[in-house]
Amino acid sequence: MKTFALAGNPNCGKTTLFNALTGSTAHVGNWPGVTVDKREGVYKGGAEKVAIVDLPGIYSLSPYTPEEVISRNFILDEKPDGIINIVDATNLERNLYLTTQLLEMDVPVIVALNMMDEVEKVGDSIDVPALERAIGVPVVAISALRKSGIKELMGRAIAMPAKRRGATVLGGALASKIERAKQFFAATGVSSPLFHAVKMLEGDEIELRHDGAKQVYEEISAGHDMEAAVADERYKYISAHFSTAKLKKQKSALTRSDRVDKVLTHRVWGLPIFAVILFVIFHLTFAEDLFYINTIYSAATGGGALPTFGDMGYGFLGDSEIYENFGIALAACFYDGAVFSPGVILTNLFNLLLNYISYGIGLGVEAAGAAEWAASLVNDGIVGGITAVLGFLPQILTLFLFFSILEDTGYMARVAFILDRIFRRFGLSGRAFMPMIMGFGCSLPAMINTRTLADDNERTATIRVIPFFSCGAKLPILTAIAGGMCQLFGLPSVELITFCMYVLGIITAVICVIVMRATTMRGAVPPFIMELPAYHIPGFKNLMLHLWDKTKHFVKKAFTIIFVSTVLIWFLQSFRWNWTYIGADDMGESILASIGQFIQPIFTPLGFGSQLGTQYGWVFAVAAITGLIAKENVIATFTVLAAMIAPGFEGTEEGVEEAVLMISSTGMTPAACIAFIMFNMTTIPCFAAVATAKAELPAGKFGGTLVFWLVTSYLVGTAIYTVGNWWWTVFIWLVVAIAAAAVIVLYNLGKINLPKWGKRRA
Repeated sequence: MKTFALAGNPNCGKTTLFNALTGSTAHVGNWPGVTVDKREGVYKGGAEKVAIVDLPGIYSLSPYTPEEVISRNFILDEKPDGIINIVDATNLERNLYLTTQLLEMDVPVIVALNMMDEVEKVGDSIDVPALERAIGVPVVAISALRKSGIKELMGRAIAMPAKRRGATVLGGALASKIERAKQFFAATGVSSPLFHAVKMLEGDEIELRHDGAKQVYEEISAGHDMEAAVADERYKYISAHFSTAKLKKQKSALTRSDRVDKVLTHRVWGLPIFAVILFVIFHLTFAEDLFYINTIYSAATGGGALPTFGDMGYGFLGDSEIYENFGIALAACFYDGAVFSPGVILTNLFNLLLNYISYGIGLGVEAAGAAEWAASLVNDGIVGGITAVLGFLPQILTLFLFFSILEDTGYMARVAFILDRIFRRFGLSGRAFMPMIMGFGCSLPAMINTRTLADDNERTATIRVIPFFSCGAKLPILTAIAGGMCQLFGLPSVELITFCMYVLGIITAVICVIVMRATTMRGAVPPFIMELPAYHIPGFKNLMLHLWDKTKHFVKKAFTIIFVSTVLIWFLQSFRWNWTYIGADDMGESILASIGQFIQPIFTPLGFGSQLGTQYGWVFAVAAITGLIAKENVIATFTVLAAMIAPGFEGTEEGVEEAVLMISSTGMTPAACIAFIMFNMTTIPCFAAVATAKAELPAGKFGGTLVFWLVTSYLVGTAIYTVGNWWWTVFIWLVVAIAAAAVIVLYNLGKINLPKWGKRRA
């Protein structure tokens, strides 16, 4: 089976083409020795199956970032049968820069001229046969989004000769230098000697490691930096020979994307518009009063309210009546005194299904005559814990869908541009905000994406604050506690509290980055160069594939890590130290209670420690600790403990009732609840994210990163709790902030030294 590698710039449509070629056959692994994801799939649309390898998005094959090294090493070492070079036809000249480097390898190359529909939409055209003659390899016009031209592309790719000799566009004064370097590499027996020769001329550090390479480089470079000369020569050749194939329509009006950008990337309104878009997303995901219809009705009628199913004499979703009146239960998924948002409707429907499954399992356990401990294990430990976590899946996917739409339309690239203008003065580029924003989906790929950052200090600072951009795993904590606060304390809507928590996490991240970049993580801010793709409507299949990948990851986690965790929590809270079963009689004598009471004082400054003074004051401390394994464990822990605190307790949608029971049983204040949320948002992330951070951080930075997460979460939680309960403590925190600023100034003046955490490895 032949193997083809997909290579191209970021935002060129490579992922869309990969999905179109492989469909559901794609799977994700790791490149040997590193944690950058590689994706492999199989194309089955032709006469023979073809293996497709999706290389990381890169701008060149120079070793500026790990992705560039990985791509060149794969092509040179793995020797694929061909390279499919995806080129964004709307940015032809910039994308062909990578093409000229791929052509220098002894590998068959075919150019996939993507987004041709966008070119035609603005009235431009590209003479594809002329471009093919100029480049010297097959060129096929395609639209990966609309799946046009793909069969022709793969047909011509499969038909390419098995071997090809590399050729370069570089000539003139560089030709003799390249030839001298090529002779050196040909004598050593390496493959693609022309490619290695050009890279040597650029001063590529990888090429200079060959025996005798430095002497040859000094001879041909004559002490001059040839990298700029090579880049200039490439662009001149592209402009003179390749770009002429693109015929632009004469027009004075701005393009549609340009007109939209005048608003969305405005210097003043760009950031507020982004904030509004985020709030709308949260409203459509979490609101139990869609577009505030019930609130408006209440204001218009002087305090009146739309009737609920409870007012009509029917049971609520989650009560025993649900099994006798399915029609009302189904209707309550859409409306119950207010119209619900799409995210809440999907969650209600899914929880209705889970309720029936849990109810059926409970009847089966009862009919089997299981012992009390066995029934508790199944109903409270396994089923209760897993369904509590799975119940959040619809809202997580809804939120992820909206973020995927923003990314696929091209808007997220604009967000990075907006933030770069604002935060560059604080020592951080817009490129660093791309992985941060990815943190809203999952910290793992976000941390991996920091490999695009060339500066180690910027990478370290970015990895440390990525967990502050709350991922889907933390969403259950936010929505459950926020829902409990609304019920107990009469606070505003759930989506408003959740939105504010996300914003507070972002603000915390920005402050931490400013402090780090002003002290131990100082360094020059690299230039931020990124092409803004034209706006386009996302492909439905592409979005569904993203959601399917997210669903598989979440469900796999629920039935592995979370399954084991809930069973362990059930065991610890159901048995004494002498291994006798206590059931629901006296959970205060359990192993879990004694462990919780031991660690409880640690969290006193954050508002959920020993100052609660209730029988179950330790439950929040235990939930925070179990959340270090997987953040979903926090609500799973609540569910398991709720069944023991209140025997016969029936939780409802979104874990809100569990949170209400926990908050009321412990005497938590609103400030303590917010502190609990922020502690879990900013402390050490899940074990998988910690392992990824360890692999991605520069040598000697991992220990300091763990300390950073613990200290930051503790300080943020303490500040929120103390100020929320005693407003005058804000002055104490101001003094602390001023003292910290003074230390930073003295450090920058060289008057004091700060400790360096972590042991450096050679």
